[in-house]
Amino acid sequence: MLPTPFDPLAALDFLLGTWSATTNAPAGSAGAAVTGNYTFRRDLDGHALQRTSSADTCKGPQSFDCAHHDQLTIFADPNGLAQHKTSLFALYIDSEGHVIYYTITLPDPHTAVFDSQGPPSLPKARLTYHLEGSGPKAVMSGKFQVAAPGSDDFHSYLEWSGVKQ
Repeated sequence: MLPTPFDPLAALDFLLGTWSATTNAPAGSAGAAVTGNYTFRRDLDGHALQRTSSADTCKGPQSFDCAHHDQLTIFADPNGLAQHKTSLFALYIDSEGHVIYYTITLPDPHTAVFDSQGPPSLPKARLTYHLEGSGPKAVMSGKFQVAAPGSDDFHSYLEWSGVKQ
């Protein structure tokens, strides 16, 4: 019998599925009230995770793009370990022209933290997903935070939570 090959993305399997999402408008500086869902699924024969999302309702200040669409692709790079202390990475692209390269750390089995990588002259971004509980009552929460260039003082821009559909 052949040994089971190592799957570097397996630690992120807690993200898999379609999740409802409702923002907590007061918790983030975006000031947006959004409901919708997002889906994490395996892609490229299991070598990547893909997140897609949709908004069902959206109300926010004029500066908030309610027609926003984005794509997040998560992948493992065995060569990245030496340079970044992780082999998990993500590429984020959205309809507003933002591109964010993330390294991913897993502080516990139910939390994934995506930290942006870029020049010190640019703001930093942090995306966090955390699963609380298990089964049909499990709640996935998330937050997107930003910090000024050169600072590690992150402030929430958008926070959300929801259950698996």
